Amino acid sequence: MNKSCLLCGVGGQGVVLASKLIAFAAMEQGKFVRTTETIGMAQRGGSVVSHVRMGEEVHSPLIPMKSADLLLAFEPAEAVRCLPYLKENGTVIVSSKAVKPVTDTLSGSSYEGVEMLKYLKEHVKNLAIFDGEEICRQAGSAKVLNVALLGAAAASGVLGISIEEMEQAVSGNVKEKFLELNKKALELGKEAFEQAK
Repeated sequence: MNKSCLLCGVGGQGVVLASKLIAFAAMEQGKFVRTTETIGMAQRGGSVVSHVRMGEEVHSPLIPMKSADLLLAFEPAEAVRCLPYLKENGTVIVSSKAVKPVTDTLSGSSYEGVEMLKYLKEHVKNLAIFDGEEICRQAGSAKVLNVALLGAAAASGVLGISIEEMEQAVSGNVKEKFLELNKKALELGKEAFEQAK
């Protein structure tokens, strides 16, 4: 059975690496995988969206609207923006920490993500919100949000990739000096999902 995961965030959050780790774990299971990214001004904090489709037969890397099993969102506004991709009764895992767009910072407005999280709560049945900033603090680095979200994705069971398989993907693709840090983030993400349910 095919599964589709849409990952969304902003430049610098590690969205593309996270999608590659999901793809790696799925290929290790013997699944056929297709991925693609749509990146808009990512280096300046712009939107980054990665599509990962896996299964016995996958013809296109792009996830059609209303067919993603899992939406893995690194930021609340990006989660809302990508919500049309989610299938009915699909799962959304989102970090509650808002990342202000450059335009918002320049205009002096006060985007905190609260309205976006409220919207998600009203429109998503299977929703897990967790404090990505706190997880990164516990892990010891602000750069492991992506791996923490992978831990949550594995804990959800939606993609059929276990926490052990995700850990193998991390071990095979992350530099050794960052390995323990990332394994800790994976475990913290798993625990956060279990508490957020």
